[in-house]
Amino acid sequence: MANSMKIVICHLYPDLMNIYGDRGNIISLARRAEWAGLDVEIKRVDLRERPDFRDFDILFIGGGQDKEQALIADDLVEVKATSLTNAVEDGLALLAVCGGYQLLGNYFKTGSGTVLPGIGIFDAWTIAGKKRCIGDVIVKCELDGQHRTLVGFENHSGKTYLGQKAKPLGKVVFGYGNNAEDGFEGATYLNAFGTYLHGSLLPKNPWLADHLIRHAVERRYGSAHSLRPVDDSVENLAHQAVIARIQKRGKMDTGAI
Repeated sequence: MANSMKIVICHLYPDLMNIYGDRGNIISLARRAEWAGLDVEIKRVDLRERPDFRDFDILFIGGGQDKEQALIADDLVEVKATSLTNAVEDGLALLAVCGGYQLLGNYFKTGSGTVLPGIGIFDAWTIAGKKRCIGDVIVKCELDGQHRTLVGFENHSGKTYLGQKAKPLGKVVFGYGNNAEDGFEGATYLNAFGTYLHGSLLPKNPWLADHLIRHAVERRYGSAHSLRPVDDSVENLAHQAVIARIQKRGKMDTGAI
């Protein structure tokens, strides 16, 4: 590149919202951005901090247990909601997994009946179910006119439902997805993506990492044409290994306990 370009990745609540390998998504984003020729800075944002989220290029929030979600719910609403919502409307690339996904919806009603407020980036709501949805997941997606496949691992009891303003990230081929009822997984709004897929998601789905990086660069610099292509061969082997493992079983798992 003639001129070095830099992106800043925000890791929101890295200590409280990081289960099932979610931190690996930050590593994947940083490495793939560097391989594509970008300079990368990772900044953590914790409780009570009040940044201007428009200064970031990509934001990631992972999953957590109900206890951790309760700790961050008020902080999200009272401290961060306005700035984060404005940044998403400005085109911020965002990935939210499981508990983070739930709290970026309208609300999450826990198993005890407590309602944790969300900040409404996704027109969605979550209600605790009586059974856990656990296991491998395959999802078919269409983004930017291209048909893609996501693989991952889900472990949640919350059942998420989408309103009219939210679009699903994809259609479940194997697994449960948002609620084990309508066949949808995740939600999208502008350049924001919510999903239940852990495990970590991005190392096994390099195309989604590159999608986030490309949109981040286009928002910041106007064009992503100067990004170097990245070899996906090892990552695609991991992707195909998950699919092969599921196909070998020869039938759908129930997944619920």
